[in-house]
Amino acid sequence: MKVLMINGSPRQQGNCTILLDEMRKVFASYDVEVDEIRVGNKDISGCLACGYCHTHGECVKKDIVNESQIKFKQADGIVIVSPVYYGSPNGTLISFLDRIFYSSNYSKKYKVGAAFAVARRGGTTASFDMLNKYFTIAGMPVASGDYWNNGFGREKGEIRQDLEGLRNARIVAQRMVFLMRAIKDAKENYPELLKEEERISTHFIR
Repeated sequence: MKVLMINGSPRQQGNCTILLDEMRKVFASYDVEVDEIRVGNKDISGCLACGYCHTHGECVKKDIVNESQIKFKQADGIVIVSPVYYGSPNGTLISFLDRIFYSSNYSKKYKVGAAFAVARRGGTTASFDMLNKYFTIAGMPVASGDYWNNGFGREKGEIRQDLEGLRNARIVAQRMVFLMRAIKDAKENYPELLKEEERISTHFIR
């Protein structure tokens, strides 16, 4: 099984990376392959709403978003971690997520998602809520922890003092493995549960 980690921090070896490393240890103990994409230090602009991806299956901008699509498609689970900037996730990360979720032409249903927000003090719950919306809109089950998925620390390495946050990261990783294995088993043994009603898209004005 494969997990893709999306790191929204521009810092090398910062608190977001330390949190992901706690999860990485758990995944390794269950023989889950892990790949990581660092987007916080990349030059990524937002969606142009040009519609190119509707006919081509990829974004019109030839950057890390298109380069990441194969890893995203192959992953059984997705972990997103972001630092908090002004009460929200890193804007570069949001641009990346908007475009990779919207421009892809493959189903993301039943990939297991988990999000984390890291801050000095405030804004983690609002950021956590914002990141989870990507999963639920795409039909992805969300792996929960024992509290909000947040971590605290400003300077590099300070998150190591947040024992509850690091413990929660390990718990979420273990629950992701459980869900990924359970979903794989269900797909093989209960394929009838994958059948769904045809989607209906409406507007509020009609």
